[in-house]
Amino acid sequence: MPYARASDGIRLHYEALGRRSAPAVLMIQGLGADKHGWDLQRSLLALRYRVVALDNRGSGRSDKPFSSYSLEQMADDAIAVLDDLGIDRAHVVGASMGGAIAMLLALRHPHRVASLVLACTAGRHHAWRRELLESWASAATERGMGAMASEAARWVIGPRSFRRLMPVFGWLGPFGLGRPTHAFAAQVHAILAHADTTAAQLGEITAPALVIVGNQDILTPRGDSEELAERLPNAELVVISGAAHGLMVEHASTFNMVLFEFLHRITHEQRARAAAPTAVPAAS
Repeated sequence: MPYARASDGIRLHYEALGRRSAPAVLMIQGLGADKHGWDLQRSLLALRYRVVALDNRGSGRSDKPFSSYSLEQMADDAIAVLDDLGIDRAHVVGASMGGAIAMLLALRHPHRVASLVLACTAGRHHAWRRELLESWASAATERGMGAMASEAARWVIGPRSFRRLMPVFGWLGPFGLGRPTHAFAAQVHAILAHADTTAAQLGEITAPALVIVGNQDILTPRGDSEELAERLPNAELVVISGAAHGLMVEHASTFNMVLFEFLHRITHEQRARAAAPTAVPAAS
């Protein structure tokens, strides 16, 4: 079972699928979720790419220290995973908190990012969302993950799919019932501690970017994604009709089509540029 070591010694679990020689895709999940949140994407992507999905500190099989976490720290954790695999550059796909981590990764290590995909992601805080996340951390600490998950799931799954997908989200998605409460709360506090100043820096990210949001997402509403697409210099925005915050599970087929098309197009363009002959100055 592969593990990388973070700079502070924390073990980070990851799984890599696909050919070693294929372009790399790094997938980062959100609050409380582990690599299984990408299970409906990873195997299909691995037909063309080397797909790496990690468990953030505090999730899955990664260590869950009793200490404070930060999103900057988790961005560097993702780099430690790439380093462990000898991957110099990757397409980075992040969802929700994972999208915030992906943006920090692109700001802190721009040469490591071939492109950026931000699903159900926000670039700054809203007062109402701060209060909501604080209530989730309190519920998890005081009443356990089961009680918290039943409250939070209605913010993640669209109303039409709630009964159908709620059992699946206990395993695949955020707020897995077996996660320790201290680690979940530490991830929440990492989100809340992150400064809004990152939004003002997004103009520095020159990598091609895809911003995806569901039009029924009430946790990171469409306006958050529109703001990201406006601030990122080379971004495009896709809105998936009928999808909520858990769009990569709830509307996997549409999400996959949009994601795969973007990665295929960007990979082809980057390969074409790399293969283009360098212009030779004319002799004077």
